[in-house]
Amino acid sequence: MTQTLFVYEYLSGGGLDAATAGDAAEAGRSELLDAGLAMRAALLDELAGPGVRYACGAGVAPLPAAPSGALRPRPGDTPLGFLRREAAVHDRVWVTAPESDGLLLQLAEAVDPARWIGCDRAAIRLCSGKRATLAHLAARGLATPLAFDAGARQWVVKPGDGAGTLDTRRHAQRAAAQSDLQQRRARGASATLEPWVDGEPLSLSLLCRDGAAELLSINRQRIAISADGRLRDDGVLINALALDDARAPALMRIAQAVARAIPGLRGFVGIDLVWHPQRGPVVIEVNPRLTCAFVGLSAALGRPLAAEILALHEEPVDA
Repeated sequence: MTQTLFVYEYLSGGGLDAATAGDAAEAGRSELLDAGLAMRAALLDELAGPGVRYACGAGVAPLPAAPSGALRPRPGDTPLGFLRREAAVHDRVWVTAPESDGLLLQLAEAVDPARWIGCDRAAIRLCSGKRATLAHLAARGLATPLAFDAGARQWVVKPGDGAGTLDTRRHAQRAAAQSDLQQRRARGASATLEPWVDGEPLSLSLLCRDGAAELLSINRQRIAISADGRLRDDGVLINALALDDARAPALMRIAQAVARAIPGLRGFVGIDLVWHPQRGPVVIEVNPRLTCAFVGLSAALGRPLAAEILALHEEPVDA
């Protein structure tokens, strides 16, 4: 019997409808929506079929990849309520959402672990806290920005549980960074301050399971910095470095070390890092979910990655 799969991208599946108009994060949500729609389209393009259903919010047009598969929230539905109901009647649930404000974790907790496609709750909880993730990895011998504190010449302030470069700013003086941090916290925002690490921004795309990782691709991140220090994500160049590049062995070791350090990582995982001119790869954060690098990666590698990820979840997962 064919199993049913529910693909739930949070913003297009009701998150935008539930958001408060005029919220200060509206521009950020729009940027995340574009990324989420691209990831949803990539998934549906690979997996479209009679058993695949997907969520669509009131203001977001259905995609042609699954013309009969669009499900809309009912009037009065909250995103969590909608997800719980649909998760209960589908065999598998694949969620795409940012970690911001604990959102991805809340969504994971709304789904039976046996149906959930992706990292387990413990891994999501850890990776949702940027500072906690760095401390966890540093304690296990991985290079992180925390090792640069003593000699840092610049600092970065960003959401403690954010996604991408949203609301991220580089400062030339620590006092200015500390002031930025305090102002954010005074507003009730989650925020963290880290030393800025010079070097080439890269990301790794992994397939993870049971404390092991396969390095799928080494990607180049295109990060722009404005005159006032604000960071902007100009996209990712997937598969930018070949797996036989001179730097690849060190990056493969990083991938395996992160997977061992966070054994609940499962399925597609992204690692953001900087290649420092002297110290090599420095881990910036771990994304326990699909990232923008997933879009187009199956075609680039000539592999059905979505199907492979589903296959990783055939065995039951402990709660």
